Amino acid sequence: MPEDAAASGVTFESKVKAIELLRSIAEGTASPTGQEFFRNLVRHLAEAIGMRHSLVSAFQGGKLLRTLAYWSNGRFAANVEYELSGTPCEEVIGGRDCFIPSGVHAKYAPREKDIEAYFGVPLKARNGQVLGHLCAFDEAPQAPDLRARYLFQIFAGRAATELERLRADEELREKEDQLRDLFEEAPIAYVHEGIDTRFIRANRAALRILGVKPEEAPFTYGRTLIPDRPDAQRQLKGALESVGRGSETSGVVLELRRKDDGRQIFIQWWSKPHPSGTYTRTMFVDITDQILLEREKERLGAQNLYLREEIKSVHNFEEMVGSSPGLVGVLRDVRRVAPTDVTVLIMGETGTGKELIARATHSASNRADKPFIKINCAALPAGLIESELFGHERGAFSGAIQRRIGRFELANGGTLFLDEVGEISGDAQLKLLRVLQEQEFERIGGNQTIKCNVRVIAATNRDLPMAVASGAFRADLFYRLNVFPVRLPPLRDRAEDIPLLAQFFVQKYASKVGRRVNSIEGKTIDRLSHYDWPGNIRELENIVQRALILSSTPVLAIGEDVLPVTTPAAKRAPPTRPVGGAIDLDSIQREHILTTLRQTAWVVEGERGAAVRLGMKPATLRYRMKKFGISRPSEPAS
Repeated sequence: MPEDAAASGVTFESKVKAIELLRSIAEGTASPTGQEFFRNLVRHLAEAIGMRHSLVSAFQGGKLLRTLAYWSNGRFAANVEYELSGTPCEEVIGGRDCFIPSGVHAKYAPREKDIEAYFGVPLKARNGQVLGHLCAFDEAPQAPDLRARYLFQIFAGRAATELERLRADEELREKEDQLRDLFEEAPIAYVHEGIDTRFIRANRAALRILGVKPEEAPFTYGRTLIPDRPDAQRQLKGALESVGRGSETSGVVLELRRKDDGRQIFIQWWSKPHPSGTYTRTMFVDITDQILLEREKERLGAQNLYLREEIKSVHNFEEMVGSSPGLVGVLRDVRRVAPTDVTVLIMGETGTGKELIARATHSASNRADKPFIKINCAALPAGLIESELFGHERGAFSGAIQRRIGRFELANGGTLFLDEVGEISGDAQLKLLRVLQEQEFERIGGNQTIKCNVRVIAATNRDLPMAVASGAFRADLFYRLNVFPVRLPPLRDRAEDIPLLAQFFVQKYASKVGRRVNSIEGKTIDRLSHYDWPGNIRELENIVQRALILSSTPVLAIGEDVLPVTTPAAKRAPPTRPVGGAIDLDSIQREHILTTLRQTAWVVEGERGAAVRLGMKPATLRYRMKKFGISRPSEPAS
């Protein structure tokens, strides 16, 4: 042995022992990683240096450590978390090696009262941060040994690297979990597709939009969701060619069919191939509602344009035929009221052209480019009129399988034409009154108040003042509707217009029925002018069409088989009240009450009394009799 070796006290045997210690620890910790590595490290380290306890820990921050592996008295102990204060571990976590062969209990009492020897080194990351520590301790004193220090320092570096790796893995897993959550829970659909369009991954939004169950995703091919139509397949081909070239596809709109029910959907699609070229990353959003809304908007726009053109061609205000004083007066009133937004009540017999006047009023108004919505109140059952006017929510009543938009909502900004308004039920009258007053309503079964800006034009062939007097029609609603009354004269009071109307209908329908008519026979004109026309203009139109079908000459003649002979209108007794004259509601009510009293022999009360027939209380009837000065012929008026 060289003298310098002998002088240092390092013998050959000690070198061999040191190498054996290093080899045993290295072999025990070479292959394992993670928890197994730390357990092997502390066990072999304790055995190598002959100490009863050994542990490796991770620094928790503050003053806390948690053991990753703990060897004690020949077996593994449960991992624990403990506080650093008052222990030699506090110095180690501070970044210094700590080797105390004996006297630990004296220096760190009372925390370490049973410990005599302590060896510890910090575990430092590459940036110098202390991650934890490696230590061994014993109840018996230990001889100072440089080999133990070297072993600790060598394997502290290995342990620090493993601990740093575990922390990096944990951070990576946390980030992967976060990204996975973002991918799965994102409101936008994400799909990873192979070059053959097979789904590799798809998030919940994508599966929901496409109608694909999670277990079906690995067996789903995107191309199978494309409709089997040339245009759709051509669009798919272009998109796949773009992916095949490695090009990014942006904002493409695709039509698809859901996998579960085959329902049509539309998506806006963005796709970017992966650099490996093995799959593509796709993002898309469901724009089905937007596409269908745009299509519906286009359809309604076209329909609205068609209706406006139809109104101009068929119901044009300037093309109304006639020059009689009654018609001229009506047209003058329409020109005056059309530019305003006031409610118009059109009254007249059946067939006098009330709808034509309503359309003319709308066409000449400031709302001419907005909807003109019509509802025939007499054509609907009482139970459906409210639904038609105000709409209903899904489930509002039996058969309401979906929400319905009412006519008031459809007419928002435009005009609502209430034809035969006198036929509306009492409940509907009350709701209609509220809309006219407040310009708001609720759908049936709903609680949302809907504002509307609608001009109302109403029409009726009933005597509404008489209906008000009998209680069949609300007086307050009548006055709301009767802001600007327009009364259309019957055709029998427009005798001078009959030849013009007949000629107009001949020109309109002759070509349609395949007849060539140049003129109308003079006797026919005379018979038309003296006919009663209970069906008014509509009846005249029908008579002319029937005569054209039966005619075979250029001169139209209408015989008695088509137009029956009646008493000339001019020789019949005049009506009790001039048509088109002013309406005195009090006079109408007085006349109606007086007529009913005469029919009941002036009996006011009882089942057969006038009060029951009039739908009012006897006290109310007596009050109105006094108000209107009505008394039995033998009694003086009070």
